[in-house]
Amino acid sequence: MKFLSYAYRFISNFLFLSLVYFSLNFLEKYQQRAIVAILVLVYSAMRAASALRSFYFFQKIERLEGEARRLAGLTGEGPAAASQRRQIVTDVSGLRRAGEMNSYIDLLFLALIVLLCISKIVTE
Repeated sequence: MKFLSYAYRFISNFLFLSLVYFSLNFLEKYQQRAIVAILVLVYSAMRAASALRSFYFFQKIERLEGEARRLAGLTGEGPAAASQRRQIVTDVSGLRRAGEMNSYIDLLFLALIVLLCISKIVTE
């Protein structure tokens, strides 16, 4: 499932990049191209802010993982409870890493889109 989420992110972001590329290339007038590029830049800035905010959220989850590991070692409930908590922390850690990777994929494509839009605004 993790690789399917990576593939979905890659394909959806690639389709968005190709849509932006073709829409900017098919517009004849500079003014129309600049308006579309600016609107795409605004949308990309909002998505980038959301992706960067998710990194703050993932950082908080990472702190909670460390705290859960520390507390699991302090409680003397037995090996069964400790192994169950360790499994939960491991699952959360995997989900956090997958979320971070999805955010990195988003940021990569958003950077490419920003470069494309800026190049279309600068050149006539």
